Amino acid sequence: MNDTGMNEVNLDAVRRIADAVLYEGYILYPYRASAQKNRSRWQFGVVMAPGYAAVDPSESSFTRTECVLEHSGPTAVQVILRFLQVQRRSTEAAGPGAPVWDEAVEREIEFTVGPAELSGPGVVREFSVPGGEDREPLAGDESGFAVRRREPLVGAVSVRTTPVPGPWRAVRLQVRVENRTAAVSTSGPASGPASGPAPALRDEALPTALVAAHLIVTVSGGQFISMTDPPEWAKPAVADCENTGSWPILADPDGGRQVLLASPIILYDHPQLAPESPGELYDGTEIDEILTLRTLALSDEEKLEARATDPRAAALIDRVESMDAQTMEQLHGTLRRGASGAGRALHSGASGAGHSGASGAGHSGASGAGHSGASGAGRPAAGPAGPADHDPAVPWWDPEADASVSPDTDAVLIGGHEVARGSLVRLRPGARRADAQDMFLAGRIAEVQAVLLDIEDRPYLAVSLTDHPDPDLSVAHGRFLYFMPDEVEPWGTS
Repeated sequence: MNDTGMNEVNLDAVRRIADAVLYEGYILYPYRASAQKNRSRWQFGVVMAPGYAAVDPSESSFTRTECVLEHSGPTAVQVILRFLQVQRRSTEAAGPGAPVWDEAVEREIEFTVGPAELSGPGVVREFSVPGGEDREPLAGDESGFAVRRREPLVGAVSVRTTPVPGPWRAVRLQVRVENRTAAVSTSGPASGPASGPAPALRDEALPTALVAAHLIVTVSGGQFISMTDPPEWAKPAVADCENTGSWPILADPDGGRQVLLASPIILYDHPQLAPESPGELYDGTEIDEILTLRTLALSDEEKLEARATDPRAAALIDRVESMDAQTMEQLHGTLRRGASGAGRALHSGASGAGHSGASGAGHSGASGAGHSGASGAGRPAAGPAGPADHDPAVPWWDPEADASVSPDTDAVLIGGHEVARGSLVRLRPGARRADAQDMFLAGRIAEVQAVLLDIEDRPYLAVSLTDHPDPDLSVAHGRFLYFMPDEVEPWGTS
């Protein structure tokens, strides 16, 4: 035990996972401030000042995290709130029309709630982050300065528990994060909260927001319950939890249940950083290898502009340009066994995910195929090479190379009914390891588009939702969902 009464828990691995969330979308490729893709930033975990949230109903001034915690006696929690403070950089030079660019400063608020407070009415911890201004001479321009301005921030974190009904020694833990920053003047540097009209535009409100806000919560004297795979006794209590702008997951890298990550995006329990990924790429919808090659294809002028955009962009360009052939080859493909029960990987194109989307974006039923909407052709999780005794000239994962495999005509028996292409099924995820996305799929009707085999010759189904806004388009593009036979039931059969 340390002086706060908390067990020593190494959070380095959890912080690396959280950083993947923290900087999601920070600088989107091709990493230049002038790039069209960088015109709309700060999409995840933005907790606006209440003045702006009041005039824009799509924004919120708080997040709420609830989860179930079982305990064996006196319990304490350590709460770490992490977020980015927007730092607006402009250039004061001889010429007009100087560009403005938003950078970010990491902020962290940490405190411990002891057993007496946790079992009582709860606790509220207020915090403040000072504003300020930094000036830096521009290289090669004695008359110009880079000016970085930060607005002051004020907020509060409240923590409380309520008992779970029944004989269980469990409570529902609630952590609420509020942005209490007042409206500030945008006409000059800020040194403290000030009254003023609420900003009319989102871009004007971002300097007073908590960006990419998330929580790392560690418990002593108890264990967290998985929100996606709770034990039977805890399911009613988990269902009663209300989460707003936050998704709590188990985050211990060793599979334990003492650390919770409340993320602004949906992740799996026990996520991991893929070892193949050499570093940040700030784009969760793409793949490391694609982004790396795209960055290398930039012209010298574009790379120069990218380096000038932001120190992190400069480090990214330098890392990509110095990448050796072995590291590049490592990004090309990796075969992972989905049934191992290991946590999903983040931040690697080799896992099919990019910076901070969960690897495969689905569960482990189909050897990594999951519910990602990846193309349905062939066996989904094959690596760059097949079995050692296979002819390398023939793509062994391609059904067209094997006359015994016919996804369009093959069938599988489910509940005494033959299911093949064109059959309708009701989705029942959860028989295997499910994920948070399944709550949107459970009970929905889908049409089977193909019966496929995984690398161990187990059949699984490629399906498309019948209530998709444009089912023909998704079928034409091969954007299917994947389920094992025991995760569906025939529908419309007599």
